[in-house]
Amino acid sequence: MIQSIGSNRVLIISLIAWFIAQTLKVIHTLIVDKRFNAWRFVGSGGMPSSHSAFVMSLSTSIGLIHGWDSSIFALAICLSLIVMYDAAGVRSAVGKQAIIINKMIEDIHNKKQKKVTEQRLKELIGHTPVEVVAGAILGVIIAYLMI
Repeated sequence: MIQSIGSNRVLIISLIAWFIAQTLKVIHTLIVDKRFNAWRFVGSGGMPSSHSAFVMSLSTSIGLIHGWDSSIFALAICLSLIVMYDAAGVRSAVGKQAIIINKMIEDIHNKKQKKVTEQRLKELIGHTPVEVVAGAILGVIIAYLMI
């Protein structure tokens, strides 16, 4: 069973696309923020979307192997669209809400000079549409290169 999973080309390509996207996030942070942030290897949000790269490499690999008219491709592309919509929509909105809530906590703390016990919320959760599209393109390219 483990050997079968380890030889699954579609899974391997998808994992490689995810890894490349996560590595690009570290490089992007290094260039833009001029600092190395190892958490970008595993963190969500940022450029490019590793979720999009993962699911689009999955969909593209399945389409190339099983055909663009196969049911399994239809399932994979539907999953990809849901994941990418969520990354750019719902998770992005949650990140914006976290920024506002964190600012409110900071304001309360500053006005009352009391220690606010609430923890800061993670703000980098979702993606901009550009980050999602970049991740999707990356995933498609990696799948085409590796099939």
